[in-house]
Amino acid sequence: MTTNGSVFTEGELRYLSERRLGRIATVGKDGTPHVTPVGWRFDPAHDAVEVGGRNFDRSKKYNDVARSARAAIVIDDVVSVDPWQPRGIEIRGAAELLNNPPRIRIRPGRVVSWGLDDGDSFRGNARTVR
Repeated sequence: MTTNGSVFTEGELRYLSERRLGRIATVGKDGTPHVTPVGWRFDPAHDAVEVGGRNFDRSKKYNDVARSARAAIVIDDVVSVDPWQPRGIEIRGAAELLNNPPRIRIRPGRVVSWGLDDGDSFRGNARTVR
């Protein structure tokens, strides 16, 4: 936990409050990775990210999580192309299915962030959190 009571730093929480599009990664039955763009929201009560969408309970990602209970999401953007200045957060962890509406909750087990604060390196700030 950081000093704010969250597994996320203040800079990460600020960044999460500004974005809405990410890419979720799941693993199919045959072990093939599956990555797709998704809408998401931060749930401060559970210190987790929730992913949802239309007909979500019939999606491959939903079924992948039902089987594996694992997922990752990357939320990122590019501040500048000259010089190249990407920033973002990757969150990997245990995933659970929720209903009403159908969605996936990803509880962070590992967080990697880059380019969010002055002095951040492109290699990022990586840590296991649970």
